[in-house]
Amino acid sequence: MRAKGLVFTAAMMMAALAAQAQQTAHKWTIVVHGGAGVIQRVALGPEGDAAYRKSLEAATMAGAKILDAGGSSLDAVEATLKVLEDDPLFNAGRGAVFSAEGKNEMDSSIMDGATLRAGAVAGVTKTRHPVSLARAVMEKSPYVMMVGPGADSFGSKQGLEQAPPSWFFTESRWQSLVKQLTKEGRPIPPRPEGVPPAPGATVPVALYDEGADPRSHGTTGVVALDRQGNIAAGTSTGGMQGKMPGRVGDSPIIGAGTYASNDSCAVSATGTGEYFIRLGVAREICNLVKFKGMKLQAAADEVIHHELETLHGDGGVIAITPDGQTAFSFNTPGMFRARLTEGGKITVGIYNDEQ
Repeated sequence: MRAKGLVFTAAMMMAALAAQAQQTAHKWTIVVHGGAGVIQRVALGPEGDAAYRKSLEAATMAGAKILDAGGSSLDAVEATLKVLEDDPLFNAGRGAVFSAEGKNEMDSSIMDGATLRAGAVAGVTKTRHPVSLARAVMEKSPYVMMVGPGADSFGSKQGLEQAPPSWFFTESRWQSLVKQLTKEGRPIPPRPEGVPPAPGATVPVALYDEGADPRSHGTTGVVALDRQGNIAAGTSTGGMQGKMPGRVGDSPIIGAGTYASNDSCAVSATGTGEYFIRLGVAREICNLVKFKGMKLQAAADEVIHHELETLHGDGGVIAITPDGQTAFSFNTPGMFRARLTEGGKITVGIYNDEQ
């Protein structure tokens, strides 16, 4: 009888533990952005609108697939950003804009909310997926940030795929640079080595023209929550079109363009990086959540629509908390964005009058 009682007690305990685990399980969620700026229906047109929505959905589903299989938020963030880095529609990786010298200088960062580990790279020119390089810095070095040729060399030694300038080159981005430099009276640099010769006919600029307005930003970013209740964030960008070589914005700066902590929230930002750095936008939002007990949307709006605007800065953020709150906030006419929660339907938005 006693043995039976022990077996019954153990069975009850296992059932209780299983029930507790089920109660504490989280529904995964992923939120994605592809940049904020002067994005308007009339300028983007039906073709551009459809193309960006399709790309945002594809990238979001890449991360969702990992989360739905029980994968980590960190893996989902990296996988999603790799898709965006390979998509020439976005200002990251293959679609990166050009500096004034006609080069692609890319920045990226990633952060794990469960451990506060973070990795970042800036000014890389050869690594196909800067976000994977940022993760390698986090996991395979004692550092948080590496820059320039040293970062690319580290990536090569870690077995990360390297690519020539021609891989990152897109004709539409190049034409957008030429348009901007011509307008500003600055010299046009030579075309990068290994790219096709200049086309005889005029090539349309990118669907979302980074040079059309100084308030255009095409940075990409992801925040995610996994079933274990852990959050993560990552950001990847080609920076500012026509920038002075060596300029670095907020995207690779932990606390400015990217931040994640299970104690508060995860944030990825896009905008005029100099203002985001000065405010420490990503960490500032998380501080409002942690120390003032603000709801995530209210905290994001406070920073973007009040603190950032007070400095005359522009841009936006995506954010998520371990309890599943999500937020979009931007003070520009549009922000490419998408969101999906386990068991729900994906929502994709571009303009400021969409949910």
